[in-house]
Amino acid sequence: MKRPRHLAAALFVLGAAATAFAALAFANNVAVVARQWGVLARTGFLPSESGGPAGGFLPWLDWAAIDLSCATTFIPLLGFLLATVIELPSFGRDSAPTNSPVIQRYLEHGLEETGAVNAVAGMILDYRAFDTLGESHVLFTAAMAVLILLLSAKERPEPKEQARIMQADPILRQTARIIVPMALVYGVYIIFTGHLGPGGGFSGGAVIGGALILYAIAFGFGGLEKVLNLRVYRTVVVCALCFYSLAKCYSFYCGANHLETIFRTGTPGAIFSAGLILPLNIAVGIVVACTMYGFYSLFQRGRI
Repeated sequence: MKRPRHLAAALFVLGAAATAFAALAFANNVAVVARQWGVLARTGFLPSESGGPAGGFLPWLDWAAIDLSCATTFIPLLGFLLATVIELPSFGRDSAPTNSPVIQRYLEHGLEETGAVNAVAGMILDYRAFDTLGESHVLFTAAMAVLILLLSAKERPEPKEQARIMQADPILRQTARIIVPMALVYGVYIIFTGHLGPGGGFSGGAVIGGALILYAIAFGFGGLEKVLNLRVYRTVVVCALCFYSLAKCYSFYCGANHLETIFRTGTPGAIFSAGLILPLNIAVGIVVACTMYGFYSLFQRGRI
């Protein structure tokens, strides 16, 4: 647990407090769930490889360790959130965030400065791109934490009987043949038009990830393994995050020194416009889609 806590501390120092607390809480609770799963498997509350119970009983000491770990995460976080709510300004006050002049600037000058017709996309991927970068790294960190915890255990075989029943269902297979291609195309459309209207990398990546999961349920993992195995997964996600980081570092440097960037805002309303927002949406969509499918594959069969 030291490395996730170091990551959370680094994010907090850099100013991404919400991202830091999310990373710490998620990493700690993933470890708790993994520990609980291991305890259940050792003591017979989960079926063994032969199909019957493994025998034994659950020591109270393990449950106490699990409860203590949950409490040390939940209670401080709950106290922090309650203190934050108490300090929020009352509705209608001049100090309320809704009356901030920053919001007015986003709406009045966002199109001119970012080139994005969608003001929300211009805000999260231009004005507040640093925060979005932290959220993308939280997804990657969560995926790597789950990957390390599950791959450290013995790889379990896929539930063949359940997979056989699901894949033999003609309604599921025929429905998936129709829905999966449409969902993939729609997800790409949401990503590529995120700067023009509602959508973007997070929502488009979620649609693509859902399509990949549906394909795995209906047809198994064999076909997806040819194009999305562990090596491809790590390479694609790391490249997407590195591109996001380097591109925004370049943008921050040019902005701080009042230099023109090579990424032009273009014509508002065109597909290839809004500067870096479209490429960043693509990078975020890749991370989200791969993380969703990766989680499903890990929990279903213990590997990607």
